[in-house]
This record gives sequence, structure tokens and C-alpha cells, in this order.
Amino acid sequence: MLGIVRSWFDRLFAEEETVVLLLLIAAVLVMMLSLGNVLVPIVASIVLAFMMQGIIARLSRAGAPQWLAIAVAYTVFVSVFFGVLVVLLPLVWQQLINLFQELPTMLRKLQHVLLVLPERSELFTEQQIREWMAIATKELGSVGQYLLSFSIAQLPNLLGLMINIILIPILVFFFLKDKATILGWMASFLPNHRPLLSAVWSEMNVQVANYVRGKAVEIVIVGVVSYICFEVIGLNYPALLALLVGLSVVIPYIGAAVVTLPVLLVGYIQWGWSGEFFTLFMVYSVIQGLDGNVLVPLLFSEAVNMHPVAIIVAVLVFGGLWGIWGVFFAIPLATLVKAIIYAWPRPVRQPSAAEAPVAD
Repeated sequence: MLGIVRSWFDRLFAEEETVVLLLLIAAVLVMMLSLGNVLVPIVASIVLAFMMQGIIARLSRAGAPQWLAIAVAYTVFVSVFFGVLVVLLPLVWQQLINLFQELPTMLRKLQHVLLVLPERSELFTEQQIREWMAIATKELGSVGQYLLSFSIAQLPNLLGLMINIILIPILVFFFLKDKATILGWMASFLPNHRPLLSAVWSEMNVQVANYVRGKAVEIVIVGVVSYICFEVIGLNYPALLALLVGLSVVIPYIGAAVVTLPVLLVGYIQWGWSGEFFTLFMVYSVIQGLDGNVLVPLLFSEAVNMHPVAIIVAVLVFGGLWGIWGVFFAIPLATLVKAIIYAWPRPVRQPSAAEAPVAD
């Protein structure tokens, strides 16, 4: 048995590069699990700098000098970054406060609507519905108390948040400016002969670039279009709901299904079974349909096709490990696993005696 295990180990780890790759993966996992909170600004800066590489590459291909391409990309990043902090987040926060203030009224309207169900179906009784609404009211009260205690408990971390807001733009600048120097320094610790690492890096560079930049563009397009449509229709909390719709594209298949409920629920409580509600339903359906059938194929035409079950499993596994970052990078991380499996060196199969060529 020991001989079998040793033979298997020798076949898989016969090359120095495979051991180095496993050590790198193990080191990254340990760092993410043990220093996750400390590494948040660094990881966020790397992701944001990676998004800006598309602008730099396009400007460089158009003949622009490197310094000009970096300056334009960094200006775009700073404008969007502080625009979100100064304009979008305060608007969303105010609408979230208004939503919590109006929740008791919304629950009473919902209870009035649900009390009609016992008259139309024997599956529900009036007592059951009143008990459900009492539980919902109690849970919402607990959520409000939790949010209040959470906000008070997080006040000491406000300084850390402010430091991150200042630190992230600085890190993004240096990651854009000194990308070649940083990558060269990291490569100096790797073996000189590294076909496996080069194959994995080449595969991941293309796939992650396509996914991260495409996903960022998809979030912006879906969120902006949703906000404009909700504002035109007159839906309450348009910025908050549009942000939820935009972020829902991060979680394939599951996100759209989860966000549909609050959007339609707010619309129903606001208008009831009216023309405005059905207009909202149709507009929201068109947005989701165009996103899934037009925008996603256009943005992710170079992405690796993965089975829906594999995507859902990746979202659950990596989301459970690293939260929202794991959810966002679930598909690239799954692609990394797939790239490593396909690039891993395989032992050369020796022909058996029966397959050996016969001499003339």
C-alpha cells in the first residue's frame, strides 16, 4: 500500500514546479483565511487596478504613451470611486432609512392583502396569516435593533474605514504605475523553467480579465438602466432597488431570482394590482431578459463555459469561505481550479506488452 501511495505521489509531484504551485496556493489560502480583514484594501486595490488595465491596453494600442494611458485610467477610476462615495452611497443610505421607517405601514398593507387568501383558498387560515405577520413584525424589530447595535459597535472602526478610503486610491495608482516591476519581483521567486505556472497564468489572465471587467460593466449597465426605468415609472426607493438589481448579476442564476421579490413587493404595496404594477413587471422582465440573452453573451463571449451546477457550487463554496469577495470571484476561482487540472503534468503512459510494436 505504501508503495502505491509513493508511486502516485511521485507521478503527481515529480516536477519542482508542481510543488511550488501547491505551496503558492496553500500560502494564499492561509493568508486569506487568517489575514482576510487586513488584506481587504490590498485585494480591492488589485481588483480595481485590474479593471483599469483594459483602458490602458486600449489607449496603448491606439498609440498613446504609457504615462498618458495610466493617467487617463487613473482619472477614470478616481472619478468613479469618489462619485460612488459622495453621490450614490448617501442616496442609497437615505432611501434605506426611509424604507425602514415605512416598513410598519407596508406590513399592514401586506397583511390586509394576505387576509383575502382564506376567502379564496382553504390552504391558509386567517389565524395562520396573523401569526406569520406577527413573526415578521417581531423579526423586523430585531433587525432594526441589530442594525442600531451594529452601527454603534462599528463606530471605533470608522477611522479604519477612512484610512481605507484614502489608501485604496494610492495603492491603485502604484499597481497601475509599477505593474511590470511588481510582477518581475514576484517572478524572481519562481523557478526559471515554469511551463505549468505560465500556462495557468496565461489562462487566468485572459479569463479573469474578461470576467472582472465584463462583470463590472454589466453591474453598471444593469444598475443604471434599472434606476432610469424605476425613476420614470415612479417606483419608490429607485436607487436602492436599482443597486440591488445591479449587484444581483454578481451571483449567477440566484441573484436575479432573489432580487425579483423585493422589487415586485415594493411595486405591489405601492400600486396594488394596477397598470403601474404590470408596467413594472414588464419593464423588469425586459431588463432581465436583455441582460441574460444580449448583455451577458456580448460581454462574456470569451469566458469559459461552465455547467450551472458547477457555478452554483463555486458560489456556495467560495462565498462561504470569503463572503462577498468569494461570491464575486467564484467563477474565476473555479476557472483557476479547472486551469490547474488541465495544465497539470501527466505521466507518460508506457505501452503494455500487448500494445508494443512488432519488429519486422
